[in-house]
Amino acid sequence: MPKVDVYDLKGKKVSDIELAENVFGIEPNENIVHSVLVNYLANQRQGTQSTKTRAEVSGGGKKPWRQKGTGRARQGSTRSPQWIKGGIALGPKPRSYRYTVNKKERRLAIKSILSSKVLEKQLTVVDKLELKEIKTNIMVKALKDLKIEGKTLIVLPEKNINVLMSSRNIEGVKTILANNINVFDLLKYTNLILPVDTVKKLEEVYAK
Repeated sequence: MPKVDVYDLKGKKVSDIELAENVFGIEPNENIVHSVLVNYLANQRQGTQSTKTRAEVSGGGKKPWRQKGTGRARQGSTRSPQWIKGGIALGPKPRSYRYTVNKKERRLAIKSILSSKVLEKQLTVVDKLELKEIKTNIMVKALKDLKIEGKTLIVLPEKNINVLMSSRNIEGVKTILANNINVFDLLKYTNLILPVDTVKKLEEVYAK
């Protein structure tokens, strides 16, 4: 069972915590992580790209020249794909790229990344993440005291306006709620900050 230190916002160790083995201590499955990431990205696509077929472009009702005797290739419409301003053959049309993956696969992908964060020492657990006021400087100082540099994902157990507003203008820092955790954000951000309450919430959900 992995054990990590717990810090306060001043960067001082206050205790330690044992993480659930089946959530933070499994062997990462890279194949599952990849397939779930591809699914996540596909589901974000709007699929609004569109081109006009020969039936949708204007003009082209009249045969441009007679069938025989001109020495030119026969043509039936000036809106065929080979003509300038003609329709597009086999072009894209609006469609949905959405598809689903197994719920167990999604959960395994999340647990694989969480376990990787522990193995690579990119997980920081804090006792509480609460601010008395909305101030970016306070959050910047807290990250500095925790010796966290680079892209950082903060996962809150519940909505906290002071933390959300204080961190939104810090470059490379994103704050989400525990119930919105996803593979894309976990992979995009190198460092992961979890309050103890978030750890308990994730273990409650993903230990099943």
